[in-house]
Amino acid sequence: MFSKFKSFIMRGNVLDLAIGVIIGSAFGAIVTSLIDNIITPILLAPALEKAGVSTIEEYQINGVMIGKFVSSVISFVVIAFVLFLIVQGMEKVMRKKEEAPAAPAPPSEEVVLLREIRDALKK
Repeated sequence: MFSKFKSFIMRGNVLDLAIGVIIGSAFGAIVTSLIDNIITPILLAPALEKAGVSTIEEYQINGVMIGKFVSSVISFVVIAFVLFLIVQGMEKVMRKKEEAPAAPAPPSEEVVLLREIRDALKK
């Protein structure tokens, strides 16, 4: 049963789908961070000014949080790199599996004839 599971997991389609889901989730975090930490505060900046937010510290607390967005981008890059390393490892394993030593080729007719002559001379 384990061998069937292993062959199922090692198929390219399953691996591609898993990587797609993980990358999609990580990219979704970037989009969410972009909207929550950059776009929304910029759009709300006039409202913050009308609400009486006047000091830089208050604006940084309530305003644009570029650091969180950069953190999301760095997380995405790290996740993508780790997945790249996993795929490279899987490809090595698959190549080694496919490159199993083939049976040796049968000897040519000349070699067979020379062996027969050798055996005949021995007798």
